[in-house]
Parts: sequence; C-alpha cells; structure tokens
Amino acid sequence: MAILTRRDFLRKLGAVGALGALSSLDSLIFSGTLAQAAGGDYRALVCVFLTGGNDCNNTVVPLLGNDYAAYSAIRGGLTIPAQDLVPLSPATGNAVYALHPQLAPLKDIWDGGAMATVFNVGPLAEPTTKAAYNTGRVLLPDGLFSHSDQKTLWQGTGPRSMLRSGWGGRIVDRLNAMNGAASIPMAISVAGDNLYITGNITNAIVIPPTGSFSLLGANNTPAIFARHAVAQLLTIDREATLVKSAGDVIARALASSEIINPLITSSSSTIQNLFEGQDNSIAKQLLLVAKLIEARTVIGARRQIFFVALDGFDTHVNQLVTQSQLFAQLGPALRAFYDATTQLGVAPNVTTFTLSDFGRTMQPNTGGGTDHGWGSHHFVMGGAVRGRQFYGRYPVLALDGPDDVGEEGCWIPTVSVDQYAATLAAWFGVSTSDMPLVVPNIGRFAGANLGFMT
Repeated sequence: MAILTRRDFLRKLGAVGALGALSSLDSLIFSGTLAQAAGGDYRALVCVFLTGGNDCNNTVVPLLGNDYAAYSAIRGGLTIPAQDLVPLSPATGNAVYALHPQLAPLKDIWDGGAMATVFNVGPLAEPTTKAAYNTGRVLLPDGLFSHSDQKTLWQGTGPRSMLRSGWGGRIVDRLNAMNGAASIPMAISVAGDNLYITGNITNAIVIPPTGSFSLLGANNTPAIFARHAVAQLLTIDREATLVKSAGDVIARALASSEIINPLITSSSSTIQNLFEGQDNSIAKQLLLVAKLIEARTVIGARRQIFFVALDGFDTHVNQLVTQSQLFAQLGPALRAFYDATTQLGVAPNVTTFTLSDFGRTMQPNTGGGTDHGWGSHHFVMGGAVRGRQFYGRYPVLALDGPDDVGEEGCWIPTVSVDQYAATLAAWFGVSTSDMPLVVPNIGRFAGANLGFMT
C-alpha cells in the first residue's frame, strides 16, 4: 500500500477543497470599469502543458533545400508538404523554419516580435553528448521515455530525490511576499492538481475550467447557512496538527472562492468576446486565466503563475490527423489569449510558454504515428520576449546521427529544462542568489539565462 504523507494529503485536499469552495461575494460587481493597473510591476507566467508528448518535428519544420529534403526523407507519410507550412521570418535574414499549418494564428504574434522558439529542450542531469551517452560516462535523467517520469522532470527539474515540488511552486516560495495581502494564492491551476505549481512552503489553488467555483447551490439560503456551519466546524478540535492543517487548507479555499467565483462566472469581462466560437478545453482554460489577469487589482496580485493543459499528444497512431486537430484548438486559443493581454495593456507583463512530456521520434512507426523521444522544441510568447528569433540548436536530421540517441531520430537535448526554467524565473523576479533554490541543477550548465527574455 502506498503511504500518503502529511504533505501530499494536504496538497491534494487543497485541490479538492478549492473545487468545493463557496462564493458569496454578492457585492463585487465585475465590469470593464474596474480600476486596473496597466502594466507596472505586475508579471504573470502561463505554463501551457501539451500532455502526452507533442511531436516537435512536425511543429517547427525546416523549410529550405537540403534540410527539408532530410526531413521529408525520414518523415515519410508524416511529411507536411512545404507549400502548407507557415514560414517564420526571423528578425534578420530569410525564413529557414516554418510552423505546422494549424498554428498559423500564431504567425502575426511572431511577426510582431512577441514570440520565439527554443530548440531541442529536455531534461538533462548534466550536458550530454551521444558519445558520453553510449559509453555511460554521463549522468542521465531518471525514467527516460516514461510519461510519468518525464512530466515530473519537466515540471520539477533537479535531482530525482528533490522532486517533491515544481519549479513554478518554488518560484512562489521565493517571491510570495511580493503579493502581500493578495486575496488568493499566487499559483493557480486550471488543469487539475500537478507538480508544477506545488511549492515546498506555499500553497497553490486548483479551480475548474468551466462552471462555478462554489458549493453546489451556493446562492440559495440553505447553502449560505451551510457555509457558515462549515466555517464554524473548522474552528473546532484544532489540537491535532493534521486536523488543524487540513482545516486551514479548506478555510483558504473558502476564502479564495469568495473572490474568484464572481470573476470566472461573470459575463461582463472585456476580453471574453476574443474567445468567441472557441468551445474547447484549452480555450476555456485560457479565457479563465485571462479573466483572472483582468481582475488582478481586485485580487491584489503583483505576481501570478498559471497552469493550463491540452491532452491527447501521445500520438502512436494516426498522428497527422490527431496533431492537426489539437493544433486547430491550440493555435486560435493562444492567439486569443495574447490578444486579450494586449487589450488589457499587459502584453509585456505576461509570458506564456509551452512544456510537454518529451519530444517524439523523427522516424514514424508502423501505425502512422511516432514513439517516445527526448528533446523537443517549445514556444515562448509575450511582449517581453525577444521575439522573431530561434534559441538553441536545431538537431541534425539524420538517423543514428550526432544528435540521435538511437536510430529513430530521438534527439539528445542541447538545452536543459533547467536553463529554460531559469530564464523565465529570472524575468519573473527570482534573484541570482535564489536561482539554485528554484532550479537546483542549474549550476551544472554553462549559461543559466538563454537570453530570450528582455
């Protein structure tokens, strides 16, 4: 039987308690006339997790000459025709890489200088070459090619023995005081409980992407009495440490819902129309995040961290269709979200970035899909991004080549998750001295900052 530690119990209880919390802030009227701080010292990180392991090889594709020929020769039936790709013109020079056609809504963001691509990122215990990998002369991350292990490393980073928290949660641990008396936690998930927002000394909150954030029937009289009864019960029998801690978690969830529920259920948001016609999970999650950013002064937040997710990227079969369908949701949702931050005047203050379990093999399998890989390409989006640029190094597209850990195009990362996380954390406000507390493994890599943030 697995042993549930006190800390794990409280963390999971917090997620459940948050989902069942009550809102009765009837006097709060949410409208576009609420006083909003346009920019200022406010900053937000929005993590978009592509669950299942997105195939990066058909996300950012080499566009020209020999590179495209190498791509199509290996991809075979998964090749995207060159004429369908969306060229990414860099700040200087000609377009060498292109986007998947269903990500075309992101092109204007790229062209406007607010989006960048980071090539071949992945979990590393230390810098790794193929020769060192083959001879066993290098420390390797635990559980390579395993969904659960790699999700843990992407969201947590650092030695396996220390991964009881995520790097988003550890950022909150260091900067929580910046939010002063904010009415809700700094870290918020709209995609369930996860490691990324879990801190060592701070609490996050999990809210549903749709519906209300309250006890059932919260607006009727019996439920209001029930809320008061629950609040009274939480003051009783607090001698036991576990009981007291559990009660505190529920009390915080109740208090947070007093603020959150009117904000997420309101139809008066000034940016809601930007998501019109997008009736899918990722759009609903990002709309909710946009509403909470819109209400940042009501919340009293100078810093916020959000986690959203889109599932379905474990494409062992039928990948062309599946990935196209997922990107047809992701592209418009990210574009609407960026437009929302622009309309709110906080585009330079909000940075959105992608993570995923891992990349996938370059060579297709027999089911019209791809298998688990390692390194992957990711997007960073926002007004503070040094955009229209590519960071890191695109892998050499050769089976059993210098970047292939085997013979199927499984790319050895040339940028560590630690460097990716540290770059975002530094922009968010984490000091150089605190960085090893947020990204414990960063000292193993030359260059803690990849330079893609201003």
